[in-house]
Amino acid sequence: MKNRLKVLRAEYNFTQADLANKLGVSRQTVNAIEKGKFDPSLPLAFKMSKLFQLSIEEIFQNEELE
Repeated sequence: MKNRLKVLRAEYNFTQADLANKLGVSRQTVNAIEKGKFDPSLPLAFKMSKLFQLSIEEIFQNEELE
C-alpha cells in the first residue's frame, strides 16, 4: 500500500523513533510501513490519522485501486 508517511514525518520533524514512540510501535514497524513492506492495522492507521490530522485516505492509498 502506498503511503505518505515518510513525507508527513519529515514535515513534522519526527524521526522514525519519534513517530514510533507516539504511535506505540517499534521503529522497525514505522520503517516497514514507510517502505510498503507492512500495512498497518486499522487501529494503528486511525492513530496516524489523528496524529497528522488527516483522513486515512490522505495518508494511505491502495495500489490495487489505481
